[in-house]
Amino acid sequence: MANKQKDIARTRRQQRVRKRVLGTDQRPRISVFKSNKHIYAQVVSDDRGTTLASISTLSKDLAAKVENLKGVEAAKQVGLALAKICKEKNITEVIFDRNGFLFHGRVKAIADGAREGGLKF
Repeated sequence: MANKQKDIARTRRQQRVRKRVLGTDQRPRISVFKSNKHIYAQVVSDDRGTTLASISTLSKDLAAKVENLKGVEAAKQVGLALAKICKEKNITEVIFDRNGFLFHGRVKAIADGAREGGLKF
C-alpha cells in the first residue's frame, strides 16, 4: 500500500514539473530515472518526440567504470558520460527534468556531472 501512495505522489510531482519543462531541438530535456540499484538519463527532444542520447549505469561503455562505485559517485559518472555524448552530437544547452524525484543525492549528482562535462542548464 505504501508503494502505491509513493508512486502516486511521484506521479503528481512529475506532472507538475512537466507542465513547465519542455525540451526543444535547440534545448533538449535531460530526463532522469532512478531505481534502487541503477540510474538512467536520456536527452529528449519533445518537438520531434525522440530520444537523442541515453546512458545508464547498465550501459556497456559505462558499466565497467562504475562497477565498484555506488550511489552518488556512479550517478556523477553517468552525468559526465552523458555530457560527453551530448558534446559529440553538438548539444551544449539542455533543460533538466528531475522526473518527480527530489533534487538531491543521485539526481543532483547527475546534474553536477553534466555541468562538469560542459553542458549548460
